[in-house]
Amino acid sequence: MKQAIILTLLCICGFQSFSQSKKTPDAVKTSGNPVFPGWYADPEGIIFNKTYWIYPTYSAPYDEQTHFDAFSSKDLVTWEKHNNILDNNAIKWAKRAMWAPSIIEKDKKYYFFFGANDIQSDNEYGGIGVAVADNPAGPFKDYLGKPLVDKFHNGAQPIDQFVFKDKDGQHYLFYGGWKHCNVAKLKPDFTGFVPFEDGKTFREITPEGYVEGPFMFIRNGKYYFMWSEGGWTGPNYSVAYAVADSPFGPFKRVDKILQQDPAVARGAGHHSVIQIPGKDEWYIVYHRRPLTETDGNHRETCVDVMTFDEKGMINPVKITREGVKAVPLK
Repeated sequence: MKQAIILTLLCICGFQSFSQSKKTPDAVKTSGNPVFPGWYADPEGIIFNKTYWIYPTYSAPYDEQTHFDAFSSKDLVTWEKHNNILDNNAIKWAKRAMWAPSIIEKDKKYYFFFGANDIQSDNEYGGIGVAVADNPAGPFKDYLGKPLVDKFHNGAQPIDQFVFKDKDGQHYLFYGGWKHCNVAKLKPDFTGFVPFEDGKTFREITPEGYVEGPFMFIRNGKYYFMWSEGGWTGPNYSVAYAVADSPFGPFKRVDKILQQDPAVARGAGHHSVIQIPGKDEWYIVYHRRPLTETDGNHRETCVDVMTFDEKGMINPVKITREGVKAVPLK
């Protein structure tokens, strides 16, 4: 009798172990957060040629921020590093604080916009530059030989640039630190700007709460304008947004949608957004600071799901350690 009971128990345990082992290969793999190792911040996520790309700031003291790396993935889960796609050897006027890249493809060329030198007044040289390459992995070279924006306009420090392509094909540059945001109409060749109808080149569109890090996308005909709030070294760094019928607003702040979770990480901010082509499926790419870190430069790049409610408002993003599931591009 005892032998029969033991045999029965062994069979049950064996079946359970087999069942669990059968489930393991089918377990859903996720990216994990951060999605790649190293201290990287201000990430711009974008899709080129059925490949996901992330272009971040190398997060270090300003004098060490003299190059950019990039990362690519076929599925949002496994990432490949592309070292040193641009550095200050290629940009002779950039000495330090090269950060917050924005990239766009036009006519089979890749234009890489970046900030450099962290200028504090019009008496210093630096601002927003442009580099160009034939490949999203570079190498990039200086496009203008000088900054595209090198002065303070409407109080906006010339940093944190984002290039936006509107529905009619017109490209705009959104940028600005020091709690001011400007938009300017880019020339077709990106060598400068075309004045607006009122004769102004730089139009201020600063919404309530804006600090830095502008980003824009279109969904269902509406313009979603997003930005970072709080201090970038503090736990209150976060992302808020507004919705308008025009890329020029007016932008009335709706709410904060990305912020710290004391159980996961602090200082979640300076983001970008990726839409899966042809689908209402969205991901937010952002940086945050691990709970174990106190150094302001110790920031890591993460990806999480971003969703909308039935009215088209952005739901608060849940920041995770798991990251996202694999989404191969077809």
